[in-house]
Amino acid sequence: MSTSGAAGPLQGIRIVDLTQALAGPFCTMLLADLGADVVKVEPPQGDMTRFSGPFTLGDRERHYGGYFASINRNKRSVVLDLKTEGGREALLHLLDGADALVENARTGVMDRLGLGYEMLHARNPRLVYGAIRGFGDPRTGRSPYAEWPAYDIVAQAMGGVVGMTGTAEGETVRCGPSVGDIYPATIAAVGIVSALLHAVRTGEGQFVDVAMYDAVLALSEALIYRYGYAGFVTRPTGNGHPQLCPFDVFPAADGQIAIAAPTESHWPVLAALIGRPELASDERCASNRARVANAPFVREVVGGWTSVRTRAEIMETLAGQVPVGPVNLAPDILADPHVAARQMVVELPHPGTGRSLPVAGTPIKLTGTPPGPHRRPPLLGEHTVEALVEAGVDRDHAERLARTIRPTERI
Repeated sequence: MSTSGAAGPLQGIRIVDLTQALAGPFCTMLLADLGADVVKVEPPQGDMTRFSGPFTLGDRERHYGGYFASINRNKRSVVLDLKTEGGREALLHLLDGADALVENARTGVMDRLGLGYEMLHARNPRLVYGAIRGFGDPRTGRSPYAEWPAYDIVAQAMGGVVGMTGTAEGETVRCGPSVGDIYPATIAAVGIVSALLHAVRTGEGQFVDVAMYDAVLALSEALIYRYGYAGFVTRPTGNGHPQLCPFDVFPAADGQIAIAAPTESHWPVLAALIGRPELASDERCASNRARVANAPFVREVVGGWTSVRTRAEIMETLAGQVPVGPVNLAPDILADPHVAARQMVVELPHPGTGRSLPVAGTPIKLTGTPPGPHRRPPLLGEHTVEALVEAGVDRDHAERLARTIRPTERI
């Protein structure tokens, strides 16, 4: 698939992507969705997620699985072995004409390769250098944990998400989506775009640093002000909310449903719709403060009404009048007309199957320069020669270099 369909606001921006796993590739996918030309530089064995699956039935070639496909659309793949002089030389050619580089290696890795920020900035002063690490980069503030490796669950735990997520009985759990990766990735994309705007105005690039721990702490902001203002330590509350009621997930006859009616404009409406209009003035639940104090009573009343009705029946009664929504699983989401209307599931051609397969779409919607999928995820090294020639490398040399870095056995 060509890049001719790329029409987002970042069209004309070239980003060299050295990231692997989830956080970095999600960040660069957001930028690619917005129109940037993202050149994904992979080691000879490929990104660690490329061959990890899941693989769809009938895919005998297995160029990539669903994990890789979900976060690497709209990119081109170049294979370089940065442990070799030739690989590093080729990368420098790519970076000479690039607007940004993004990497998520551990602290010091790029410096030891001779590809650290200071060297690259001296070579290309307008280059924006983005880094996503577990505990940040010493250039912006040395963490005592700077050298530690990190994964999503570590960031969730240390940043506060796990400590405030769990059952009403106090058992903590990891948040299901990998927010320890995806939220830092999103924050990094904002930082990189901001630095690119500055570089356009001034010609000066800079170092953009996002720590996974920092981003998750920002995501968990409520636990800071609650403690700082009132000495309140946020603990798990199940599906409820310590300051709002009702604000919970309730049982339905065929699943679960979320209902939020904490304001005085919504609670009387909900009370009337469930056949309990007197609760609007009942001293136990006339105000949000009273409802929080009597949350078990409120949950019993609302849950008693929802538990004998299907989700469809509840939605028919409440939708559009109080905030309500079913707890959806994947089949529910794929069948939801909202998802279709908002193009939040997109299908991309999958090599080796002759079919198109679904991945989550982009939530960023723009009227003048709409983003969107314009390129399937790349095969390993699919664009090595193409990208090097564009960067000014002689074609014969680019082809020789591509042959010397032929992908190794898949892992």
